[in-house]
Amino acid sequence: MRKLLRQALFALEPETAHRLAITALRSGLLPSCPAAGDTRLAVQVAGLEFANPVGIAAGFDKNAEVPDAILRLGFGFTEIGSVTPLPQPGNPRQRIFRLAEDRAVINRLGFNNEGHQAVLARLRRRVRQPGQPVGVNVGANKDAEDRIADYARGIDVFYDVADYFTVNVSSPNTPGLRDLHARDNLAMLMEAVFGARDKQAAAGKTSRPIFLKISPDLGEDEMDELCEEVQRHPLDGLAVSNTTLSRAGLKSRHAPQAGGLSGRPLFERSTAVLAKIRRRVGPATALIGIGGIDSGETALEKIRAGADLVQLYTGFVYEGPGLPRKVLSELSTLVEREGVSSIADLRDTRVDFWAAKAHPEGT
Repeated sequence: MRKLLRQALFALEPETAHRLAITALRSGLLPSCPAAGDTRLAVQVAGLEFANPVGIAAGFDKNAEVPDAILRLGFGFTEIGSVTPLPQPGNPRQRIFRLAEDRAVINRLGFNNEGHQAVLARLRRRVRQPGQPVGVNVGANKDAEDRIADYARGIDVFYDVADYFTVNVSSPNTPGLRDLHARDNLAMLMEAVFGARDKQAAAGKTSRPIFLKISPDLGEDEMDELCEEVQRHPLDGLAVSNTTLSRAGLKSRHAPQAGGLSGRPLFERSTAVLAKIRRRVGPATALIGIGGIDSGETALEKIRAGADLVQLYTGFVYEGPGLPRKVLSELSTLVEREGVSSIADLRDTRVDFWAAKAHPEGT
């Protein structure tokens, strides 16, 4: 059935298929597949409790239409967005391409979303569940006069409904957005978003963790500067990483398409960057590992390379709604094999291996 469903969906244009998946989740047409509760997979990260470390990345549920349906599939957390202050249509279609031979996707969506107010209204209607955080990934409008102010607005608007925030400065599909990685720009961004959080804390509200989502295409010197700057601010963690502009080793005819590449070809690059970041920031900063996860083995390898949590998306496109349960079952088996009482005990056990990998260059 899974194979037939995938064939049917893959016969459709990717955004049409995605829209059908959202509709099926919202309508309850897909059966819930909650994972058996293995307490060895529970983790505490940035002051939040997670029933398991496996989440779905921003981009799938951009407009907070189905966060609870996603969690019922077995995910330990979900992240909605990226959300910008004003609605925007994104780039012209067609803007998503499946690279089936490579188990990859190229997208150039461009922060298409319904804007702060529509997303806020949906999140206000939901009831939070313990151990299943919902994060909000905030972005900036393409034509904003002050992009940094857009990020601060996102913190303000969603503060009461988000369990954590991710500040997305790494999408390759908004011109100039990755310039916010530069040290001076990053310093101003950090001041703005933490100023927004401090304002909420001054009003007596609980502090919300803030993560920064970065590019996998940073060079060694850029990673040095970024990590030095983020450690000057009370950043809770980094999400490593967004999609890549690299096209190395691809077989698909869609490889020349513009946009960010995700899926299996991103795994090694993003995991190496993850370990290099862990080496730079030390053990206390939380890291979310993203890129190429489609099994318990790949999820655990991210954790071994330094991740506290992991997120997947493209693997979900290819494997379907049973993937989170499959990944968690495999993780339970791996934890049992390693003889540890908590999956957190396996974090950083292969940082040196991955950090020693030559930084991939070129596209």
